[in-house]
Amino acid sequence: MAATALTLLAAGCAAPPPPPPPAGLTDLIERPAERALFDGIRAYDDGQYRASEAALRQALAAGLRSGRDRASAHKLLAFITCTSDRVAECEAEFRAARAADPGFALSRSEAGHPVWGPVYRKVLP
Repeated sequence: MAATALTLLAAGCAAPPPPPPPAGLTDLIERPAERALFDGIRAYDDGQYRASEAALRQALAAGLRSGRDRASAHKLLAFITCTSDRVAECEAEFRAARAADPGFALSRSEAGHPVWGPVYRKVLP
């Protein structure tokens, strides 16, 4: 009886296994959605807006796991659609960004942009 109690006591004191390490960039980039997001951001930064739009839409369709990543994709799509004079799409992308991440907000300089700033302030005051 004492041996059983000791065994139960020892089992109760065992430490839980450590959590798995967080995913690194090389792990994330192997996921199709995250890779497409990376490609879309890179194309946007390089001024290749058609390629960026295609990659960002692919990233969203492939199922980005993070709400912040989804919001980032929608934000860049809003910028692209606003500058392409597709205002209704731009509004929808800003709404989708907020839906993906309730804390989504443009930086002060982004919100002050003359093309998409007024659309952003109208949609997400």
